[in-house]
Amino acid sequence: MLTIDKVLSAPHGIAAVLVRRAPKLVLPFGERSKSRLRAVLDNGEEAALFLPRGTVLRGGDLLVAEDGSFVEVQAAAERVLEVRSADPHALMRAAYHLGNRHTPVEVGRDYLRLEFDPVLADMLARLGVQAVQADAAFEPEAGAYGGGHKHGHDATFAEDYAAAQAVFHEHHGHDHGHSHSHHHGHAHDHDEEGHVHGPDCGHKH
Repeated sequence: MLTIDKVLSAPHGIAAVLVRRAPKLVLPFGERSKSRLRAVLDNGEEAALFLPRGTVLRGGDLLVAEDGSFVEVQAAAERVLEVRSADPHALMRAAYHLGNRHTPVEVGRDYLRLEFDPVLADMLARLGVQAVQADAAFEPEAGAYGGGHKHGHDATFAEDYAAAQAVFHEHHGHDHGHSHSHHHGHAHDHDEEGHVHGPDCGHKH
C-alpha cells in the first residue's frame, strides 16, 4: 500500500511529463475533504492518505508518497445542481440565499454549482433561476479568510470568524482603548524657545 503524507497544491510547477505518468486519485468533493482516507488509484494500487487536518484536495493537486512518487488528484464527476440565469441580479440573489444556508458553492463566470439537494432546487426555482441536475466535477469556494484548501462554511466557520475578528481589530482596534496622555505634559516647552539667560535677563544667577 502506498502511504501519502504530502500535497503540492496546483499550480505546483512539476514537469507535465511527470504528472502525466503519475497514477490518478479520482474522488468526489466529499472524499477530497478528508485528511485521513484509504482509496484505490486508477492503476489498482491502494493508497492511504495521512494529510494535515483541514486539508481539502482540488483537482490538479499533486500528492507525494513516502517513497517520493507522485499521485495526481482529479475531481470525480458527481451529481450536482447547476444554476444559471439570463439575469445577473437573479444569480447574485441565488448566491446570497445559498450563502445564508451555509451551502458550499462553486462560483463560475455565469453559473453556480452545488451538491444536489431537492429542497434547494425548489428554493432556487422560486428565486427565478434555472437549477438543472447534472454530473460534473465540484470545486466549491474556499472560506473567505481560511486557507486556500478549505472549502465550505461548516468546515471553516470558526476559523473564518476568528480571522475576520482579527482583521477587524487590526483595522479598527487602534482607534479605541488607548490613553490620550500624550497630548499633555509638553504644552509649556515653547516657553523656553529663544529664551536667553544673560546679564540683562532679570533673573538671579
